[in-house]
Amino acid sequence: MRTLSSLVKREVVTEGGRKLGTCYDVRAELTQSSLKVTGLCVGRGGWVEHFGMRRKQRTRGHDPVPWEAVVRIEGDRIVVHDIQ
Repeated sequence: MRTLSSLVKREVVTEGGRKLGTCYDVRAELTQSSLKVTGLCVGRGGWVEHFGMRRKQRTRGHDPVPWEAVVRIEGDRIVVHDIQ
């Protein structure tokens, strides 16, 4: 079992090796019975979002990485599917 905090500060890379940045926060939805992880806040945009600020206009590379894109967690990095 992993904790949400164990995902923070890991490098996020694609299967092809492209570095997306550091995971600064985790997005989740709270239901009556559980907490479901929905995405990773990565890179500069993730750092800003970690402090509760969101940019009005998103730029490419600053949107959260969907949790469904995570392929595996290995060592100090999170590997995700290649993102277009």
